[in-house]
Amino acid sequence: MNNPIKIIVVGGNAAGPAAAAKGKRVNPSADVKMFEAGEYISTGTCEIPYVLSGDIKNYEDILYFSPESFKEKKGVDVYTKHFVEEINTQSKYIIVKDLLDGITRQFQYDKLILATGSKPKVIESISEAKNVFTLTSVKDLIEINNFITTNKVKSAAIIGSGYIGLEVMDSLQKLGIDVTVIEKEKLPLPYAEMEIQHLILELLNQNDIRFCGEVADFKPVFSDGNVRSLNINGRIFEPDLILVSIGFTPNNLLSLKAKLATGKSGGITVDMKLKTSNPHIFAAGDCIEVMNALTNKPSYIPLATLAHEYGHAAGENAAGGNVRILPVVKNIAVKILDKFFVSVGLSSKEAAEYSFKFNSVSKITNNLVPVMPGSEKVFGKIIYENESGRILGSSFLGGKEVSGYGDIISALIRTKQKVSALSDINYNYTPPLSPFINLLSLLGRKVK
Repeated sequence: MNNPIKIIVVGGNAAGPAAAAKGKRVNPSADVKMFEAGEYISTGTCEIPYVLSGDIKNYEDILYFSPESFKEKKGVDVYTKHFVEEINTQSKYIIVKDLLDGITRQFQYDKLILATGSKPKVIESISEAKNVFTLTSVKDLIEINNFITTNKVKSAAIIGSGYIGLEVMDSLQKLGIDVTVIEKEKLPLPYAEMEIQHLILELLNQNDIRFCGEVADFKPVFSDGNVRSLNINGRIFEPDLILVSIGFTPNNLLSLKAKLATGKSGGITVDMKLKTSNPHIFAAGDCIEVMNALTNKPSYIPLATLAHEYGHAAGENAAGGNVRILPVVKNIAVKILDKFFVSVGLSSKEAAEYSFKFNSVSKITNNLVPVMPGSEKVFGKIIYENESGRILGSSFLGGKEVSGYGDIISALIRTKQKVSALSDINYNYTPPLSPFINLLSLLGRKVK
């Protein structure tokens, strides 16, 4: 009798559990093992800021599986607090250190799936201070919550005004903490459209949040292992807590040691079946580069939805399947105070970087007819190619309606539709739900 295929998954968050569960489901006789260096698996990473704010009451609510329940429901052996140190690609085994007892063991594999995720960028000069944090995991969340409670935090500085920085800004303010946002660029959310950046700055000002832009450097003063003050362009800030949110890089030390091919971002290079440069190793999640549907070039797009989708595909293919993934239309949404920002496809900066000849159209209108309660302004901008007229990207800032706008644009980009198609769509209308003339229709008419 043939021995069952051995599938090993490294990484226990979005992509890893999806891959492990799918691999076992496709091939029930497979011996599937999943290794995670941390304490938790299958966590709701995107929900973390909302646990911090108290919108979600307990961090345990975003722990969707324990090792025991994952084994019971998915049939996968889970090893938490086990750090994979090395891959022997010739003999097809991994070297794993048990972080509890310090013992190192070897595990054979037939197929290996890397789902090692990403890691936050840090500022080396302050990274070891006791009151300096990043927020990318449940462990980080628990540490920040404990610090806030123990030290009665009244003020915080957030370094970086990207998605996570702005989400955490909102969470901390809800806790009654005075927040200052520090950014090296002139305006917040610097990779967004210029109009969006100005609108977000206005939003911060309206909500009594200090914004310090064009900060090339700052001088920290340390005391008792904490950063007690920051000198920023001659202004002294004394935050009780500092959160660093300056971006992510692929967590790929393991794959680099195994000499797997990587791209410009450092993400693992995979084909359309999520196979790496080694035929027995697959990869999925925030550790890989994905193919951009607009540029037809690899991009680094660390999103939980993609990690879950690609994890499923990697698991199926590792178990003997033949699934091909599609190139990605980037579709990102984030809550910023009482507004929502959505970015789809390419921004103007990205379109210029990839040498597209493009134009744009923008509009501010009401999300509902003005006489209805809850009617507020919503901003939309469409980027489109000059010669073909096809949509390249869009950005929206407004209420919950912008999620639907983003999904429509994503679908139109996927099917290579022209921007003029926006005015040809039959949009629904009812006063409590939608405007008489949809923002997308107005943008399409403006182009015509």
